[in-house]
Amino acid sequence: MKLGRRFAGLRIWQFAAAVALAAAAALAGTALDARARQPNSEYAARRARLLAQVDGPVILFGFTGKENTLEFLRFQQEENFYYLTGHNEEGAAVLLVPAAPAGKTYSGPSEVLFLPPKNARAERWNGPRLAPGDPGVAEATGFKDVRPFADLGPLAAQLAHTFPKMYTELPQPRDTGYPHAQVWSDWLRKQAPGAQLEDASGRIGALRQIKSPGEIELLTRAIEVSLDAHIEAMKMMRPGLFEYQVAARMQFVHADEGCTEEAYAPIVGAGFNSTVLHYDSLEAKIADGDVVLLDVACAQDGYAADITRTLPANGHFTARQREIYEIVLGAQNATIAAAKPGVKPTGRDAGSLFRVAYDYIDSHGKDRNGKPLGQYFIHGVSHHVGLNVHDAGDPGRPLEAGMLLTVEPGIYIPEEKLGVRIEDIILVTDSGAKLLSGRLPRNADEVEAVMGQGRTARK
Repeated sequence: MKLGRRFAGLRIWQFAAAVALAAAAALAGTALDARARQPNSEYAARRARLLAQVDGPVILFGFTGKENTLEFLRFQQEENFYYLTGHNEEGAAVLLVPAAPAGKTYSGPSEVLFLPPKNARAERWNGPRLAPGDPGVAEATGFKDVRPFADLGPLAAQLAHTFPKMYTELPQPRDTGYPHAQVWSDWLRKQAPGAQLEDASGRIGALRQIKSPGEIELLTRAIEVSLDAHIEAMKMMRPGLFEYQVAARMQFVHADEGCTEEAYAPIVGAGFNSTVLHYDSLEAKIADGDVVLLDVACAQDGYAADITRTLPANGHFTARQREIYEIVLGAQNATIAAAKPGVKPTGRDAGSLFRVAYDYIDSHGKDRNGKPLGQYFIHGVSHHVGLNVHDAGDPGRPLEAGMLLTVEPGIYIPEEKLGVRIEDIILVTDSGAKLLSGRLPRNADEVEAVMGQGRTARK
């Protein structure tokens, strides 16, 4: 339960995380490797499925690298471009061309990857990059036709004479940060002024919602490492620590086990901060009697997990904390049991996953004024995970086998300084749902038992 964002400066937790990452890399004794790719055939199959749905060329642009203006950020490719190509270097573009419309002819290439030219000076600073004409570039990228980026403009202009419509990523009202879609859709309009541009994002997002076996394997790996970090946090948790210390330790576990990317900025909120959904300062000292909400997970080769647990700082839930915790757990269990193909994850319709969770929370327990707790469940109960922690596609699409989603009910009562969220990931199967993060304790007694192991080890 979080949204991506950029930061104006380096906070304490970010410094601690950088130190943790460097330490883990040193222990591993190797440089941080590039993302592992799926087989070229899988990217080709994705492109073929997209091409079968469109009646005009698809032109997508990778990030240029200018998006990452802060020194501690690593380059990460634009997600839809990466999904279709597996290419994780700057400044690339891809062209996919369907059959020509009736009465028209087209004899050019059906797939082209465009790369920047070789730049020996830049490579002295940033390392080698693939370029057109490099030996083995076709095998490395999975594209038989790899051309200089400068060739795209004239080819787009030529295609506009055959195809009245082209597909690309168009800017959305909520776009923030570097205006990637705006910049490149404007550029494409100048190259092919007569073409009608349509947004390809919805079609690609729909493809991304059904995960391949390779994607499920990467996501499962990210989940498993994230679970190890949460277990470590349970064992180290105690009053007197700062929130950023817990986050840094979890990030160390991620990096030490080979997940060198965080899925999102970590959320570790103690006391009142547990009720702030996107709390990110991580600077408070954890006090005796606090609950501590930990929403922390890593990504494996770009595929993001999303795991949350809520812990009693001193190792024992109070009666009220346990009451709220068990209501949230009950809502989560009911939601997981309801998840199966055909069920809607969002909306207030009877039988939707959200409605199942909300109704459970609203019918169990009360606030200090005797009112139902539904008013304190203030976010959705589920979202897709994948190349983005809130992955692409229609969030209200009925469930289908092969989807991976979170189940994350929560209750947040600011006046009691009490926020509880339990978040796990399920794989939708033909008959129901498989809990992929079930190794991590959810039951309150089990959580306290793991925390007790940590206290024993510290004595």
